[in-house]
Amino acid sequence: MRYQNTIKEEVHISGVGLHSGRAINMRLKPAPRDAGISFIRTDRGNVRIRARIENVADTTFATNLAYDGVKVGTVEHLLSALAGLKIDNLYVELDGPEVPIMDGSASCFTRKILDEGMIARQAKRVSCMRILKPVVVMEGPCQIAVVPYEGTRITFSVNYNHPSFGEQKFSLDISEADFIKEIAPAKTFGFLKDVKMLRSRGLARGGSLDNAIVVGESGILNEKGLRFKNEFVRHKILDALGDISLLGRPIYAHVIANRAGHTLNIKLLRKILKLTDAWEIVSAPLTPEVRREVAVQI
Repeated sequence: MRYQNTIKEEVHISGVGLHSGRAINMRLKPAPRDAGISFIRTDRGNVRIRARIENVADTTFATNLAYDGVKVGTVEHLLSALAGLKIDNLYVELDGPEVPIMDGSASCFTRKILDEGMIARQAKRVSCMRILKPVVVMEGPCQIAVVPYEGTRITFSVNYNHPSFGEQKFSLDISEADFIKEIAPAKTFGFLKDVKMLRSRGLARGGSLDNAIVVGESGILNEKGLRFKNEFVRHKILDALGDISLLGRPIYAHVIANRAGHTLNIKLLRKILKLTDAWEIVSAPLTPEVRREVAVQI
């Protein structure tokens, strides 16, 4: 069976918040068995906010958590990195209101963890949620569902009716190696026509061509272009994996989505939890270990 994981060494990351525009310092610290993932606002009296579905405060252009009146925003990219690397227990200290956006992908987080923190195996087996029957959420043209599957697979499609690109679809089983190579580098994106609206609402203050793909009427505005031809749908999978991790344990299912975003992702999780006959808790099987793993007893 797969064992729980944390990190061996602290990891320090500094950057700007996508929506707040604030400079933020973040520390990733090892956590004991069964601790789960928690965000700790060191600038707000060390209030601890667990990365769980019950603490989702809103999903306005990001996934934002809150507890006891204290918020932490834009958590999805870091949570996706942790899920992709199969890190189960971690303390995330922040001196500001959101996770730094870095380059808009999850690659910075995965690189720093693997190169500096190193994965540390813990002496406790992981339990996962295995989906037993389909669960579906639909809102107009947007849909997301989970169906039974031996493993974790995500299939996603998007279509923004833009003259520069049509429908994008991507599907893969989520392994550490494939996450690092195929999903983590995909950057967040937005449309130039929406920038004024976002900033009028106090959002995207830290956004730039360095940390987001910006799409204008005639195409991509970033000089370096895209990392993948279908980068938008890959980033949607990145976001979905981070959101799904808010269940608090790995999920064994095939997630199938069309035009879904943070709001629909969270609605699916809440529906799954209500339908207690649609899933069961089982031990997760062993998987190939990520590089630089160090076995420890924590």
